[in-house]
Amino acid sequence: MAASSQGNFEGKFESLDLAEFARKQPWWRKLFGQDSGPSVEKYSVATQLLIGGVTGWCTGFIFQKVGKLAATAVGGGFFLLQIANHTGYIKVDWQRVEKDMKKAKEQLKIRKSNQIPTEVKSKAEEVVSFVKKNVLVTGGFLGGFLLGMAS
Repeated sequence: MAASSQGNFEGKFESLDLAEFARKQPWWRKLFGQDSGPSVEKYSVATQLLIGGVTGWCTGFIFQKVGKLAATAVGGGFFLLQIANHTGYIKVDWQRVEKDMKKAKEQLKIRKSNQIPTEVKSKAEEVVSFVKKNVLVTGGFLGGFLLGMAS
């Protein structure tokens, strides 16, 4: 029964190259679908500021907590390494450290260039375009982020 109800679909559908289609779409359209444009078209000014402010505050609050945790971990690790060094558990070969630092400095001088890579430029242009299209949400987010970092 199932085999008889299924027809021959060959040639009735157009193939779609998803990789090419995805490259042509902005990231927010990939994430939210075709109907997602600038939030200016969808929401009122108050809603945009509220959404931006709340998400910014949450992000700032989380960054503050994670930052304190990271600072404690790095500081504690440095403290433990210093104790281990002074008690003799760790011996540092300072001549080797100095040699490696000189080598790293030379490599940085060689790689130093005044031009920004094209990938960075394109991503920066994308961010600027997004901010311009969604200035209210971005402003609310920035304000909320600063408030979240302060609390």
